[in-house]
Amino acid sequence: MPLVAGVDFGTLNVRVSIFEKHAGRLGMGSADYPLNRGHDPELATQKHEDHMAALEIAMHLALECSSVHGELIEALAIDTTGSSVVMVDENLAPLDDYYLWCDHRAWREAEEITTAAHRENIEAIRWCGGVYSSEWGLAKVLHWLRHHPSRRQQFATALEHCDMVAATLCGITTTRAITRSVCAMGHKWMWSEQWGGLPAQDFLTRVDPLFAGIREKLSGVYRTSGEHAGDLCKQWAARLGLRVGIPIAASALDAHWDAIGANIRMGDVVNVVGTSTCIMAMTDETRPIPGVSGVVPGSVHPSHVGIEAGLSAVGDLFAAIARRSGSTVQSLSVGLEKYSAGQTGLLRLCWDNGDRTVLTNPALRGMTLGWNLSHTAQDEFFAAIEGTAFHTRLILKRMEEYGTPVRRVINGGGIPRMNAVLNQVYANVLNKPVLVPCDDVTGLGAAIFAFLVSDNIASVEEGQNLLCPPFRTYEPVAEENLVYEKLYAIFHDLYFHFGAHNDKSNPWSCTLPSLRSIASEVLARGTVNSTVGSIMNEV
Repeated sequence: MPLVAGVDFGTLNVRVSIFEKHAGRLGMGSADYPLNRGHDPELATQKHEDHMAALEIAMHLALECSSVHGELIEALAIDTTGSSVVMVDENLAPLDDYYLWCDHRAWREAEEITTAAHRENIEAIRWCGGVYSSEWGLAKVLHWLRHHPSRRQQFATALEHCDMVAATLCGITTTRAITRSVCAMGHKWMWSEQWGGLPAQDFLTRVDPLFAGIREKLSGVYRTSGEHAGDLCKQWAARLGLRVGIPIAASALDAHWDAIGANIRMGDVVNVVGTSTCIMAMTDETRPIPGVSGVVPGSVHPSHVGIEAGLSAVGDLFAAIARRSGSTVQSLSVGLEKYSAGQTGLLRLCWDNGDRTVLTNPALRGMTLGWNLSHTAQDEFFAAIEGTAFHTRLILKRMEEYGTPVRRVINGGGIPRMNAVLNQVYANVLNKPVLVPCDDVTGLGAAIFAFLVSDNIASVEEGQNLLCPPFRTYEPVAEENLVYEKLYAIFHDLYFHFGAHNDKSNPWSCTLPSLRSIASEVLARGTVNSTVGSIMNEV
């Protein structure tokens, strides 16, 4: 009875699932940790100690729920959000909180990296879509170095969350012994074997002298999923209630392993729809695709080239719409199935947290066109579902234009299992069947790699055949698709019209970044405007 633990760190909680090779998931435990947003919409941080304390709680809950003794667990594997980055000292002790994946404070640093990479025509920029993102590691490291001068001397390296957790569980306390995820470093740090790892040190130093020596500081052993990262140390075996020395798989980002758990095969695209959406695909053609978040061999499946794209706001956008209306997503969902394509007269560009793909422009903000005085929050909610579907179609089209096969579309993640309307809208907009796993796949990808590293299965495909649930299929409705063809044409034009990067021939491209910039300047001054209060008093 081979047993493993699959660990999934999300934005707000960690979930641990116990899997048996033939019976599947036996039980799950979860524990929350706080997210610090402060008063800055660009900021999102968390503490390493909160993550690890939650992991301990979740593991014990999972073992209890599964009626399994921890001594029987043969391996574990961990996936996390990314790029979630922590700066550490020479003993791998955190110097600060994590810059979470949705922390966008490093947008200026990202722009500088992008500009320098194009000016010097470095190969790496082409392979991460042509624009370096504020969500990614190098930009976050540079932002931290600039804003923490008193701690620079202590800075030894930076780690992705997935690598930090694995190192902690293995008892690793030196930078040289770190195992780094090819998945995370390839998609978020411009790392690739084909140009010898990270971009050249002289280029990085020209971006900013604070990057001096950074390439050496980011050294380590780079491994793909399914390889061995290390063994569980005595301290953490005791805390987790597991056996000392069990293997820990090389870690990865959550969406990539969620795609494995959703039974991705060649020709499939998996939309991992949660707080944001990560769009995962595989190919055997190694070529750059403008606007996507990396084309990385071995990042999803060890034997194929992984492609990542996505939307920066989906679940959290739906939650924001509900919050502003004093309601909940669950309440707004009641009766949503009665809506027809385009009936609201609204068109939503879901840039509320910037654009991840294909413009990679964090300065953008959400737009809703077509308001009248009778529109409701539920109308906007439905328009937001349509908007995320239009954006997904645009991304899939870009992938296909560069040779990525898109034969099946799978909606994974938590939201599709709870929102049939979203799945049907996606099928109607994409004009393709949309498949949804009939059971939760959270942690399933991690379990497959834990079985692989413990030699209980011979391949990823064997694990998928044993453990992945069947699909429910949503077929496109022809009449709805005809309406969406018209709306998509409008969406496509508006997307590039308002979203283009500083296009001097298009004055509208500056609209949304200018609004954001003005608001940032006012907030930075700490100005309290009493005009509104005075007017209200007069009234």
